[in-house]
Amino acid sequence: MTSNENGTGTAFVKAAFGAKNRTRLIDSYLDAVTDNEFPAHLAWSHVYRLLLWIDQTTGLAHCYESDKSQPGKNWYARTLAFHDWVASALDESPGTLADEIDWLFRRATSDLATEVMHKAARVAATATTQRKPYQERGFPRPGEDPELVAIVRDVLGKHISDEPTPEEWQLLVQRLRQYLALENKRKNLVGEGFEDVLSHVIRRVCSSKMEVLTRCLLQDIPGFNRGRRGEKPNKVDLAIIRPGMRTIVTAKWSVRADREKQFATEFGEYVAGESEGKPFEYVFVTNEFDPARLMRACEKLASNARMFSHVVHINTDAIKATYGPAPEESMRRVIGYIDEGRLISLGRWLEILDGVRPG
Repeated sequence: MTSNENGTGTAFVKAAFGAKNRTRLIDSYLDAVTDNEFPAHLAWSHVYRLLLWIDQTTGLAHCYESDKSQPGKNWYARTLAFHDWVASALDESPGTLADEIDWLFRRATSDLATEVMHKAARVAATATTQRKPYQERGFPRPGEDPELVAIVRDVLGKHISDEPTPEEWQLLVQRLRQYLALENKRKNLVGEGFEDVLSHVIRRVCSSKMEVLTRCLLQDIPGFNRGRRGEKPNKVDLAIIRPGMRTIVTAKWSVRADREKQFATEFGEYVAGESEGKPFEYVFVTNEFDPARLMRACEKLASNARMFSHVVHINTDAIKATYGPAPEESMRRVIGYIDEGRLISLGRWLEILDGVRPG
């Protein structure tokens, strides 16, 4: 990422949602809030402040699939419980929680807006020159959307005292389009951004000597072979290299059904690629709330042993609060895994990485 000036002294960045800018933003946030003190048990709060977001259709913090969390459905009540728990745990009110989370997305969006405005000025100047031969022909302006303007007029017409200029209508259309398009960028931010946030948190929490690699090739991890010629390179979300142990982490904010099937395949590739005959850990870190998916992760076997060394949720207290006092059978089983230590919190896993034994 390179910072630049647009001629008016305003800085902008290239690739606002790219890895380099994400790293800059995460460092900026953590530098401001941690004061060089970063206890493991508070790591979840920074992950949520950075990445958790409000579902636009419910107005609540997102914890489950949007279409299944609408008013009247079972997961709407659970989402209400999750929202209430998060607000209390972060010492915020339910009504103002939205202002205290989604930090990374909001900052990247701000950077993107500055970048777009910078590009728009240059593009507009070029477009004016290109359109000049046709200026008397009544061509539509770039980005015009009469139907969208008509919708706004229909809803707000009686409240508009002064008719906006064509340029102002055009700017409104552009801003609305940009806002709606941003949600598509969230998918990438929550995907790779989750990996980036975890890597930063691990480095800041753990005092033990370790190397943390993000989206690296399997062959970049000591003791793993290069794949066969012609095979697709095998990438891992995170790799943690410590004296005497290598940990491969699959980090998924939530889990699609098709993605679950890949876990076993990838683990088989890791086992086949290990070349030193030494153990390694395979860890799953998630913010998934679906009880069936969490159960399968906890129970999955490989060669008659647990496939995942640890199954880690950002905050297991959030799961218990969301499931409520009278959970269904599958949810009771998940809570059982929490109680027995099979499903652990991010804070506890960070303590394990750092060599901290249970109190």
